[in-house]
Amino acid sequence: MATALADEIDVLAKAKRMLGGSYVPVENEAYMCEAQQDYFQRLLLAWKKSILDASAGTLAQLQDGPIREPDLNDRASSETDWGIELRTRDRQRKLIAKIDSALRRIEEGEYGYCEVTGEPIGLGRLEARPIATMTVEAQEAHERREKVSREE
Repeated sequence: MATALADEIDVLAKAKRMLGGSYVPVENEAYMCEAQQDYFQRLLLAWKKSILDASAGTLAQLQDGPIREPDLNDRASSETDWGIELRTRDRQRKLIAKIDSALRRIEEGEYGYCEVTGEPIGLGRLEARPIATMTVEAQEAHERREKVSREE
């Protein structure tokens, strides 16, 4: 789990580097002004491109053929590595759906606002997690409710 999250953060960091440093949203601007919406749209598109590029590399490796390790231990290790890689790609496939949803919210003018309370999510949270749909408080309340319902 920690590795998958670290991979996700690395891909997001790569997307931020792809954007360059021409503009970064700041708190003293009007919240979700056109410049901020454009920034997050470009960030989300770059993030999606990074994920798709990494997936294409995995697909190319898979098409190279089966694992041909002569030693059974080496083969088992390679198969485990592939299993982890495929789980990571599946997680990223789900992430792409969330990115597409965020891009739709930008087009509809709903991006950056909590789906529960309607309050601004905040630039810091969106920088860290551009696909966020809830404020930190709403997310914590949601997670507490999930935990309680799992325990019952």
